[in-house]
Amino acid sequence: MARPIDLATARLDPRSRLWVLASAGLGLLPLLLQLPGTLALGIATTAVLATALSWRRPMPAALRLLLALLVLAAVFSQMGMRFGRDTGCALLAAMIAIKPSETNTLRDARSLVGFALFAPFAAFLLDQGPTTMALGLLAVLCALVALQRLADVEGDALQGAASPGRTLVGVGKLVAIGLPLALAAFWLFPRLGTPLWGVPERALSRPGLSGDMTPGEWLDLLADDRPALRAQFFGPEPTQQAMYWRGPVLWDFDGRSWTQPDWLRRLPAAPATRSALTWDYQIEFEPTDRRQLVALDLPNAAPEGTQLSFDYGLYADRPLNALTRWRLQSSPPTAFDPQLQDTLRQRALQLPTGYNPRTLALAAQWRQEAGSDDAAIVQRALGWIGAEFAYTLDTPLPGRHSADEFLFDERKGFCQHFSSAFVVLMRAAGIPSRVVTGYAGGIRNRFGDYYVVRQMDAHAWTEVWLPQRGWVRVDPTAAVAPERIFDTIEDRLAAGDGVLGRWTNVGDLSDWLRRGWNDLVLGFDANRQQRLLQPFGVDQLQSRQLAVLFGLVAVLSLLVTGWLLARGERERDPLLRAWHRLGARYARLALGREPHEPAIAWAERVAAHRPQAGVGLIPLSRRFADSRYAGSAADPALLEELRRHRP
Repeated sequence: MARPIDLATARLDPRSRLWVLASAGLGLLPLLLQLPGTLALGIATTAVLATALSWRRPMPAALRLLLALLVLAAVFSQMGMRFGRDTGCALLAAMIAIKPSETNTLRDARSLVGFALFAPFAAFLLDQGPTTMALGLLAVLCALVALQRLADVEGDALQGAASPGRTLVGVGKLVAIGLPLALAAFWLFPRLGTPLWGVPERALSRPGLSGDMTPGEWLDLLADDRPALRAQFFGPEPTQQAMYWRGPVLWDFDGRSWTQPDWLRRLPAAPATRSALTWDYQIEFEPTDRRQLVALDLPNAAPEGTQLSFDYGLYADRPLNALTRWRLQSSPPTAFDPQLQDTLRQRALQLPTGYNPRTLALAAQWRQEAGSDDAAIVQRALGWIGAEFAYTLDTPLPGRHSADEFLFDERKGFCQHFSSAFVVLMRAAGIPSRVVTGYAGGIRNRFGDYYVVRQMDAHAWTEVWLPQRGWVRVDPTAAVAPERIFDTIEDRLAAGDGVLGRWTNVGDLSDWLRRGWNDLVLGFDANRQQRLLQPFGVDQLQSRQLAVLFGLVAVLSLLVTGWLLARGERERDPLLRAWHRLGARYARLALGREPHEPAIAWAERVAAHRPQAGVGLIPLSRRFADSRYAGSAADPALLEELRRHRP
């Protein structure tokens, strides 16, 4: 019999410790990949240091306390004193990282494995991609192996423990038992249309569009090649020159930054006359933790769960914390708000006092020369910019007179500089104008019929108000660098047949697979669940029907799993297989053993009905019970005698 072990004092053997630390490390990995790089590296270094210093003996309490304080200080220095999802996840990762410093016994090891399993689940609060899922599953499998190893240690069975391969097979069977139930719960368990509680906001914002813009501060965004959205068209597709994905519209300028007035979002959309061309499309919008959406100029209506602002910005009712899909229709306008109200006209002409004197002087000169011809001033500005300006990301941050410095000194920059200075120049000339932010362009994925718009496609352009036409889009950046807007580097790489072209193919394939994951897993919401059986003629499943269907599938999966496990048990043990065949022979005489009946009690019952049969059956039953359950010495002849015995 195995001797009992005190979990609080029994020390870990080296191999069990390695399994425990491996499960903790794999559990931390998907979470660390979602944290800021510097902080993740610091937490990983802390975990390695804590493990090394406590390998032979427990780390002193004072040193553990100092290590914990240093890690907490690092988290709050990176995140600030703002609590959110990423702050909580970083604190969890820090606590798991220092836990090995006090892991020396079986009880400590089980605690570490249990705490480490929280890490991959916390990672899903920050990312729900296939990589996070794969790493999380790997961490769970490793944790199960570690727990099996610790169970062997507790039973003092290391000498007779199964090999690592056998342990993995056993863990795989445990996973197989739960997998059908997990799949049934995912596909059939009734889902709520809206969450019961809100997901906490992030302490650190995601890259993306916001309701303000300061020239020169988009450098990180323009270097980010992660997808911002994917768009699939149903019918006519816009040309690259028409792919302006409209986001927040900025009206107010304080001399440095452009901001969006909140009160305009509450007004109904301005009147617009549209062309007959309509684009019907669906966008798959990556999470931003904000409410801003984008749509092609101009959206015809707001889909359910969103609202259109006065200037046709599109806003969701809830923060976009997860991947969302929106079906939209847009048409280019022929006349957009042709009767501008006086209040809005003044807002679109307002400039701060004491800024950009040279720009104001130039605008006054142009107005005097052009008279009342606003369109001539716009064309003159575009011609000047196209002839004498250059596009570059290498530009210093502007000073107090940002428009003067850009138009008369630097004469180079990117879309933020061009749009900001252009609107200042137009307003100084008496032409109502505003800045529009969003995305421009999109790359067709050659493996799927959709376009990918990346964060680096973020763009800022302008709208000027002209008589009888209303708001008209004017893109001064395109006058200087149309290839930056309409002919991206990715387009030219995709057209090539060299190494770079092949890498583009790999990127397209990767994004296509990610979109499939989004469609199959992340996009499976309550509406799609209720339409699950539409191919079989069932239009919509109600919650009660889903619950019944889930219960039936769950019971069926449990029955099948139990049957397979029982069948595998019989096939694996020849002695048990011979015993069941013996019982089947007696069952033909209506003397079969009941499932709940012990072996010896069954043999005695058979002997009571047929004494001659019981003469040989009772000794065989005793030998089988001793060999199978009492841990007796091996009985080599028992297997053959069970096979030969007949009633």
